[in-house]
Amino acid sequence: MQKNAIFQSKLLPYALIAPQLAIVLIFFYWPAAQAVVQSFLLQDAFGLSTSFVWFENYQDLLQDADYFATIGRTFAFSFAIAFSSLSFALLLAVMADKPLRGGTLYRTLLIWPYAVAPPVVGVLWIFMLHPSLGVLARYLRAMGVDWNPLLDGNQAALLIILAAAWKQISYNFLFFLAGLQSIPRSVIEAAAIDGARPMRRFWTVIFPLLSPTIFFLLVVNIVYAFFDTFGIIDTMTRGGPGKSTVTLVYKVYTEGLIGGNLGSSAAQSVILMVIVIVLTAVQFRFVERKVTY
Repeated sequence: MQKNAIFQSKLLPYALIAPQLAIVLIFFYWPAAQAVVQSFLLQDAFGLSTSFVWFENYQDLLQDADYFATIGRTFAFSFAIAFSSLSFALLLAVMADKPLRGGTLYRTLLIWPYAVAPPVVGVLWIFMLHPSLGVLARYLRAMGVDWNPLLDGNQAALLIILAAAWKQISYNFLFFLAGLQSIPRSVIEAAAIDGARPMRRFWTVIFPLLSPTIFFLLVVNIVYAFFDTFGIIDTMTRGGPGKSTVTLVYKVYTEGLIGGNLGSSAAQSVILMVIVIVLTAVQFRFVERKVTY
């Protein structure tokens, strides 16, 4: 028998959701509306002079080849981070789902990296892979690898991807482990009785049943790669060398706060918001068709 909640006062439900609505309006919708308005203005860094320029900020961006290169770089970073973090987290979750000695400690240690702030993640990885001070960099040089992310743009990009993916693995691991534990053991045992080997059981039984979790994490990880990697990039490379690690969110920061071009920065933030919304809608429109609920 299903029980329904009955409120004595008609205003009580609205009063309960009012704080959350106020937070969303003040910290999300209001700044977004301000960014849209700001993107149509030409204003100096001190706010002493402002002029309405219509779509000139957007036109300048769409005529800038460097901006399109930044868009392509951001997409490459996002999909590389999402793929690597999801793949490795799924591998760890499958291993942790088995009966292991000290399994609780193993799972606890895997969760810890998610509590580390992105700037701290950047500091940790730059200490390990700094060309002159890094511990791991010494082994790379000993193996004959010319490792110097301070000068090599491809190596710097790889370093950002590794650090950002490592930061997100713990989050993905939690959801994958919960998804694995929710799969009925009888289904897996039935596949084993039918003669399916472990690898075949994973791809034909476990992986399809994990598709809702994978779809959710795919959306979350791409949004994470678009926005939350700012702290890692700013700490490790500051967009260098030669703008090889500048992404859309970091370009918004450099144009607005460092360059003082507030109108262009606002226009870039609006375009970034639209790209993420469209990308998420595309995932729900096409990728969700492959999901088995």
